[in-house]
Amino acid sequence: MTISNTIALLGGLGFFLFGMSLLGEGLKRVAGSKLEIILEKLTSTTFRGVLLGALVTAVIQSSSATTVMVVGFVNSGIMKLTNAIGIIMGANIGTTATGWLLVLSGIDGGGLSSATIFAFVAFVGIILYFFCKDTTKKNVGMILLALSVLMSGMQSMSAAMSPLKESPAFLNFISAVSNPLVAIAVGIVVTAIIQSCSASIGILQALSVTGVISYEVAVPMVLGMCIGACVPVLLSAIGANINGKRTAFIYLYFNLAGSLLLMIPFYLIHGLIGLDFMAATATSMGIAIVNTVYKVSATVLLTPCAPLLEKAVVATIREKHSPDDEEMEESLLDERFLEYPPLALEQCGKTLEQMSDAAFKNLRRAMELLDEFDQKKFQKILQREDRIDHMEDRLGNYLVRLTAKELSDKETRTSAKHLTCLSNLERISDHAVNLAELAQELAQKASSFSPQAHRELHICMDAVEEIASMTQRVLTEDDPAQARLVEPLEEVIDMLTRDLKARHIQRLQAGHCTLELGFVFNDCINNFERVADHCSNLAIAVLEETGTQLQPHDYMMSIKSGDSDYRKHFDECLEKYCGALERLN
Repeated sequence: MTISNTIALLGGLGFFLFGMSLLGEGLKRVAGSKLEIILEKLTSTTFRGVLLGALVTAVIQSSSATTVMVVGFVNSGIMKLTNAIGIIMGANIGTTATGWLLVLSGIDGGGLSSATIFAFVAFVGIILYFFCKDTTKKNVGMILLALSVLMSGMQSMSAAMSPLKESPAFLNFISAVSNPLVAIAVGIVVTAIIQSCSASIGILQALSVTGVISYEVAVPMVLGMCIGACVPVLLSAIGANINGKRTAFIYLYFNLAGSLLLMIPFYLIHGLIGLDFMAATATSMGIAIVNTVYKVSATVLLTPCAPLLEKAVVATIREKHSPDDEEMEESLLDERFLEYPPLALEQCGKTLEQMSDAAFKNLRRAMELLDEFDQKKFQKILQREDRIDHMEDRLGNYLVRLTAKELSDKETRTSAKHLTCLSNLERISDHAVNLAELAQELAQKASSFSPQAHRELHICMDAVEEIASMTQRVLTEDDPAQARLVEPLEEVIDMLTRDLKARHIQRLQAGHCTLELGFVFNDCINNFERVADHCSNLAIAVLEETGTQLQPHDYMMSIKSGDSDYRKHFDECLEKYCGALERLN
């Protein structure tokens, strides 16, 4: 190859990779910014995960990117490892879309060349992107431009590689690569360097124009490229938690298992009877077919084996508990204690204290993020939420098994209290995560509330901080007198949140706040209100366990109707918080 051809090849590669990136970004914008939510909400079965993984990967044009995203979900506790398997399998299918798209670059017919077609596509894209004000039309213009850049890069690479068919050095290289193991290794290395299976398949399709690439080279090279796509995913798992690492290794195991299950019988058949097409010259369409057939077949074969893949990665990457996290709760909830209910309940109480500390710590950190967002603190909240979910599952199962034992009346009440506290603490932590995500949304959009809204929000945050601290003391000290003070404050917080919503509606109507910020503000208030409700539930659970015979509804009616202490504390809280809100005017 001449220097000119080399420069053309590198330039074509640059256009090709940039076009892929731009195309994925444009498709994501048209599809909406909620791909993560789609993955999070709709992966209840492996089959559904496969479909979603294929769809999302077809949009973002990279199976590695989809899998790295899934590793992040699992690492943050948003998604379970079981749900991630289907998405990873589907991602392998979705990435074949790029290969079929690239086939278009070599189609000519009716006197109209593909270069002419994509030049027209680029022209339409420019018109839409630069001259339309509608966001959707601009995004469609971006997609058309990206498609043209991608195809131009593909055609430039093909033209630059065409002289290679007469290069003795290249022919010798192809001769060496005709060994399947060498071809697999080359595919792995190329994809590991480029960090994209779709891109490496595209390069192979461009190389096929030389006419010297046979399917004996192309088939194992495609196989190696699929395995090489695991490299960026494995690198992304460095520093992830146990389940994050397991997710990355599922991608590796899936590709390795698929390769063995398909290629061993394939080459045995080829060796015994000979497959004539293997000696034929590979084409761009033929490579796309090989890529699709391999990935679809591997997914069909391995989808029923999803539980085995999960067991394999769990066995490979064993869980390590740190002394400060799950290790302590696991040791407290020893199976042998179930035969001794008083001891088991005591251990449950200690575990519940750990959960209470974690849940209220998450709440306080989340409220801090509303003032000043910090990504490290945000990640710690997500990690602590993952721990709380783990504790809820472990403690909930433990208590259910304990209630099957013969318990005294007091032990039954204590067990019921623990179960009530368990669910309410988990929900408080969920609301803390909601608040942290709202803070992240504000930070990402560089938005902030008006000074008046911020001051009002702080009054509500102060009230929530007081009820949280009070409830935590109630749980730690099992103090019924303190528990009776929670409900009056909860009632005040209900009134406070109603007033805050009304005030914010007035600001929206006056144009002092945007509708988008109004939604965020309203979501914050709703989460504060729900936290206060769960604190009330926790206080009532403590009162019931200490011997109060009234049901929750009867208790609420009694303290509101004639309890002087309730009225006194209610008036104090009303003046402290609702009065402070009035004094802001």
